[in-house]
Amino acid sequence: MCGIAGIIANDPSLLQRSDLARLAAAIAHRGPDGEGIWVNPEETAGFVHRRLAIIDTSDRGHQPMHSPDRQSSIVYNGEVYNFLELRAELETLGSQFLSDSDTEVILEAWRHWGPEMLKRFNGMWALAIRDNRSGDVFFARDRFGIKPLLYTQAGGRFAFASEMRALLTMPWVDREVNASVATRLLFDPFSIEGSEFTLYKGIRRLPAGHCAWLRRNRLETHRWWNTTDHLVAVPHTQAERVERFRELFLDAVRVRMRSDVPVGTCLSGGFDSSAIACTMAHVAQGTHPHRREAEDWRHAFIASFPGQSNDETPEALEAAQYAGVAPHVLRFDQQDPLGSIDSIMGDLDDVYISLTTAPWQIYRELRAARTLVSLDGHGADELMGAYLQDGGGFGFALRNQAARWTQRSPLAQRTLDTAKLAMLSNRGLNFLKHHRVIAPRAPHIAADADRLPHHWGALNKRLYRMFHSTVLPTILRNFDRLSMAHGIEVRMPFMDWRVVTYVMSLPDADKLCDGRNKWVARQAMAGLMPERIRMGKRKVGFNSPMPEWLNAQGMEPWLSDLLNKPNEIFDELVDAEGLRKRVQALTSTGQWGWDNSARLWPYINLKWVLDASFRT
Repeated sequence: MCGIAGIIANDPSLLQRSDLARLAAAIAHRGPDGEGIWVNPEETAGFVHRRLAIIDTSDRGHQPMHSPDRQSSIVYNGEVYNFLELRAELETLGSQFLSDSDTEVILEAWRHWGPEMLKRFNGMWALAIRDNRSGDVFFARDRFGIKPLLYTQAGGRFAFASEMRALLTMPWVDREVNASVATRLLFDPFSIEGSEFTLYKGIRRLPAGHCAWLRRNRLETHRWWNTTDHLVAVPHTQAERVERFRELFLDAVRVRMRSDVPVGTCLSGGFDSSAIACTMAHVAQGTHPHRREAEDWRHAFIASFPGQSNDETPEALEAAQYAGVAPHVLRFDQQDPLGSIDSIMGDLDDVYISLTTAPWQIYRELRAARTLVSLDGHGADELMGAYLQDGGGFGFALRNQAARWTQRSPLAQRTLDTAKLAMLSNRGLNFLKHHRVIAPRAPHIAADADRLPHHWGALNKRLYRMFHSTVLPTILRNFDRLSMAHGIEVRMPFMDWRVVTYVMSLPDADKLCDGRNKWVARQAMAGLMPERIRMGKRKVGFNSPMPEWLNAQGMEPWLSDLLNKPNEIFDELVDAEGLRKRVQALTSTGQWGWDNSARLWPYINLKWVLDASFRT
């Protein structure tokens, strides 16, 4: 796990070592354990790597890494969890290894299998491999986009990096704001991350499940993974389906415990994180041969919100005791919402529906405790149903009913967006200057055009889009940036591709049954975790207590100062005066709630980002 970057130039005069050093400095937080910069002899290509040493912490795992014949060079961010099995297979083909790292396994896999190696990997990755004979560069992202890869191209130079803000340090990058993306983010912050577009016109994203070749300054992008092509036959009886899930999930956790440094988990007390913590304990007590699983894993980090609606501390402590792990409790009733706010928003480096203090602080606690890997529950909600899928709120009910009507039709989706815009306007939550009647258009996302099985029910169809196009890509972006801000690697057992393709092949009834979501997983975890958590219906997101914080008078001066400053770009897109008055009224009357804060915080967030962009 680390940060990667690089520059490919048409001419040696365009490759400045100072630019490479600037990229390295911009992603230093992602890899506090070492820096590597490599430039080819012709000085037309430079790779940058900041290392977070997790697998083979010796210098033998240093990057950029080169093949023994120097014909291939790689920078890579992520983990391939089945690297031991791949290594054994490659050794039968004649490969010899000098390190115990997964990076060297990828280089050898490239030599034998080329791009087809991606389908053999079980893990998360963003990588760049240069063919030093032809000068061509191959880029790839993992199936579901857990690890990021952004790029820019201008004036005979191509640059890539793990984070958008690193590319913005290049003086030749086009920093013009993409107005269509900005307005869409304000309307729906979950509708951009699955696409290739970003907030800046000059910066693009390699989408999840895509790879690309850079040849002679031309980038050719291909989609190498489509989940619907890999759905599986499922057992006929529910008991067999539950047992198969249990087998897959146990192994997904097991391989993600492979580490040469301490491992822990962020434990909320909900089903997802509790299932992971308890499964880690079960795996550690198993009789399987030890294959690099961390011996130091008994660490649980708990965000506590005493007296607030999103507090799950009692459940988290119960799960920790059941799993036999040591709880580290961080109390958020003692947290100042303005503390580190600029650092938090800078590390997020994008627009979201809330201030991401809670996860940012938790991952900082992991770093302080020298627990550098966290197995977390991301992906389970979008894979198996959550977010009040069976009712429980007018907005959610409207969205779910509308999903049945739209049937993935672009025209129907536009109609739905327009109705949503009207609803927001009526409630005083729309401040887009140029979108009073017609909603901002959503960008193209490859998965939206996937042909889904005809027998799928409405739930499976909704979850497929949430997983590939909307909610999950945004959450993955957030947790990558917030964890890597402190040099912490997050692993996600529910996003093991074997688990994903299996669960997506199951009928709706195996995901939502008797008023409980994630039914197959709940059944599979019987006897492995506390019963009241296993069968609990309460769903609490891992969010900061935004209503309480925004209603606190201490936030008012910060909000006023931010919104009173003119910003030409923001003021062109947004009714800034109307927004300022609305925010002031909500704050002075203490009427902030979960819904209006989620609708208006993106405006506040964007204003901060644009002001910060002007400052740099």
